[in-house]
Amino acid sequence: MNRPNPAPRASSRASSEPGAAAPAAAWTQHKERSSLLMLRVMSWLSLRLGRRLSRPLVYAIAAYFVCFAPTARRASRDYLKRVLPRKPTPLDGFKQVLAFASTIHDRAYLINDRFDLFQFRAEGEAPMRAVLAKNRGAFLIGAHLGSFEALSAVGRCMTGTRATMLMFEENARKINQTLAAINPRATADIIGMGNVDSMLNVRQRLDEGGMVGMLADRTPGNEATLLLPFLGGYAAFPIGPFRLAALMARPVLFMAGIYEGGNRYFSHFELIADFSELSDAPAAQRTAAIHAAIARYAAILEKHCRATPYNWFNFFDFWSPAPTLAQVHSAAPPPEETA
Repeated sequence: MNRPNPAPRASSRASSEPGAAAPAAAWTQHKERSSLLMLRVMSWLSLRLGRRLSRPLVYAIAAYFVCFAPTARRASRDYLKRVLPRKPTPLDGFKQVLAFASTIHDRAYLINDRFDLFQFRAEGEAPMRAVLAKNRGAFLIGAHLGSFEALSAVGRCMTGTRATMLMFEENARKINQTLAAINPRATADIIGMGNVDSMLNVRQRLDEGGMVGMLADRTPGNEATLLLPFLGGYAAFPIGPFRLAALMARPVLFMAGIYEGGNRYFSHFELIADFSELSDAPAAQRTAAIHAAIARYAAILEKHCRATPYNWFNFFDFWSPAPTLAQVHSAAPPPEETA
């Protein structure tokens, strides 16, 4: 498969022009029936059988989806070709789906505060505590990488603060329905974008010194994106989450809750940018800071994908539609940050 060589810097794009609205993203064309079905089945089994007895069934369910989800299987193979230092095998694809199924299996216990069942380790406590010490809140920006529930559990133990997730309205509705069956209290931790009072709720959580989490590796396709080199190709990353953080002048930390097998999880927090001083900055300076933050986010995400390749849970063509070379070369790179 021919792909353009990665450029040394980020390139901004939404469709063919910076700042324009992009067409519908590939993942929105699918109803993700497999993900929702797996979520419901694993939650039911987890709560009724317990983790030890239901754990072997995770393997059978993972094997089922590897065999009967051809679109996800092709997307997985393309991703693994990019991230592994060798040609991927069917076993690699199974390991990726197994990691996904394992995080879903563990979700029921983590949501019900059964932290005693797991072994956690964390990295990045110092930068998180430094940010939260200012008592102005912070944005945690992650990806469909690993487990947010494990990440949230570690964050609460480290800081005593519960993160609120900001999601697309449809995703929030589906997840709320599922979480309500597991633990009704969990629905209070999600804010759906699109409501009249969504941004007011976000600002309130931040003003209270809380954390607001967002996933910034997907866009529904109707917002501006930044075209960046990522895992040997070019991918469009949404600008919206970082624009919101800049608008509210808050720090942004990268978050990842990596599944390490068995009952082990590793949580990583890393400062991406601090927009606290941008409230009165000129528009050009704010835009440059936003673009630099997204480029840093993509670089950190790529690092984690290469280090823990089976934790990537975007089972669709992440690099579609591929940009033309003309679009890549004509896109203007964001200005360099000065020391």
